[in-house]
Order: sequence, then structure tokens, then C-alpha cells
Amino acid sequence: MGLFNSATQRVPEVAAIPKHIAVIMDGNGRWARKRLLPRIAGHKRGVETVRDLVKQCVQLKVEYLTLFAFSSENWRRPTEEVSFLMGLFMSALKREVVKLHQNNIKLVMIGDRSRFDAALITQINESEKLTANNTGLILTIAANYGGRWDVLQAVNKMQQAAPQLTGHYQEEHLTPHLSMSYAPEPDLFIRTGGEKRISNFLLWQLAYSELYFTDTLWPDFNEVAFNLAIQSYQQRERRFGRTSEQLSEPKN
Repeated sequence: MGLFNSATQRVPEVAAIPKHIAVIMDGNGRWARKRLLPRIAGHKRGVETVRDLVKQCVQLKVEYLTLFAFSSENWRRPTEEVSFLMGLFMSALKREVVKLHQNNIKLVMIGDRSRFDAALITQINESEKLTANNTGLILTIAANYGGRWDVLQAVNKMQQAAPQLTGHYQEEHLTPHLSMSYAPEPDLFIRTGGEKRISNFLLWQLAYSELYFTDTLWPDFNEVAFNLAIQSYQQRERRFGRTSEQLSEPKN
């Protein structure tokens, strides 16, 4: 996978269908509570929504889909919920990775794996290895991930790689060490569940992404809801610092 320039260094190409979509999947617990079900029922239903969204992205020829599965702050949740989420993560990987591989989808995991148990780390490594050479949709799962952690770990790696540049680092020195250096920055960011914040997700990479917030809870985020997000994106004017008049000028 090659490296991509950031939107602050070069104006990216703009197409009707986003090349890269990033999603915060919010609202599983509230979905369950509305139905007088335990929160874990919402998380289970949310896995089905992930499966459906992956299919839709493949159909639309989206090249990169990045999902925020578990943030570095989610460890603050009740112990029993965290334990269930870890187990659900493990079982979903085992169940879904073969299907992903059969559909030529490449799976990549980003985040700090040090807090995961050995069995989960092994499953992650095996899942990535199985799909490593696939050439279709690149599905990235962010687990125990935080945007500030990402920038800090990239700074540390940058300093180790080029200590002689101390005090003279540029953006191009840092970006190869970010977790998602293999992908272009997201064109479209979606957050379900009604909250309107990015919650420490891809802080560096979302600088010029189009932001879309919906009240739809994640388990209800179906094809119709996804199409509404795409339609909203298609109505945006992506200027990247330029004027509207510049966008209408004929290209040489």
C-alpha cells in the first residue's frame, strides 16, 4: 500500500462516490434500551449493520471503509460490557473474516493492541494475514484507538526514524507513521446516534473530511440511511481552501 499526501499538501480528486468513508457507529445501547433489551443486544444487532454497510460499500465501489469499533476511552464503560464487547469482537472476527476473504476484502486493524488478551491479538493477526493480498475494499477496524494516541505514536516513530531532523520536522515526515498512512484521508465522516462530535477519532485525518451526523441509531442505519449520507456528501462543495469561483474555472 502506498503513501498518500494530505489535503493540506495537495488538493485531492473529488468524485461523486467517496473514495474513503469513516464511521462512528453510535447508538447500540440506546437502540436496545428503547426495546427494553440489554445493551448487549444492541451490540449484536450492530454487527449485522456492519455486514450490510460493507456490502453497500462494495456495490458502490467505495475503496476504503473505516469503522470506529472501540475507542481508547471505551475502557471506562462497565466491566461486564467491555468483556462482552471483547468477546463479540473475537467471535465476529472468526465468523466474518472468511466471508471477507471470499469477497476479496482486505481487513486492517488499527489501534493499541497492548490491552487485548493474547487470543484476540492472535485472531487479529491471523485475520489480517488471511486477507493481506486481497485487492478489493480495504476495511479498517479501529479498536482501542484514539486520535491523540495515533499522533503521539507517530511522533515517537518519526523521531526514532530521523533524529537528525529534531526541530525541523515537516508534515511529510510525520504522515508515514500515522496508523492510516496506507489510505487517503476520509472524504466522508458519518456519525450515527445523534451526537455531533468526532470523539477523538482520526483527528489528523479528518481535517478536510465532510462531516455527516444523523439521529439514526447504528442498528437502524440501513441502506436508505446510508444513501441519505451519500446524497448529502454529493451536495457539498469541496473547496480545500479555494473559492467557489476557482472551482467553476475550466481545467487546462
